[in-house]
Amino acid sequence: VQLQASGGGLVQPGGSLRLSCAASGIIFSINDMGWYRQAPGKQRELVADISSGGSTHYADSVKGRFTVSRDNAKKTVYLQMNSPLPEDTAVYYCHANIASISSYDGMDYWGKGTLVTVSS
Repeated sequence: VQLQASGGGLVQPGGSLRLSCAASGIIFSINDMGWYRQAPGKQRELVADISSGGSTHYADSVKGRFTVSRDNAKKTVYLQMNSPLPEDTAVYYCHANIASISSYDGMDYWGKGTLVTVSS
């Protein structure tokens, strides 16, 4: 099982950017999916996550600006970043709890991370 993230890059404050992360491999089911980030010198923190049923949870710092969604058929989770701020600059990691042949109850998987830089 692998998670492959894409969509990072340079974005201006007030602009928009969409991150995508697709799961691949022999997958029985995907439970929670979401995004974390780690800024230089800081600990990794939750940005947003979404359950298999579509319930979402956001960090207070991104509420109203970022939207997490998923396409279960494509095994993909998205993060729509609107009006990003310079303090949103970080490496963004996708996460998923996936039931597979390795773990019928589900195991945590992480993507390699994609850098988002918010700067004018």
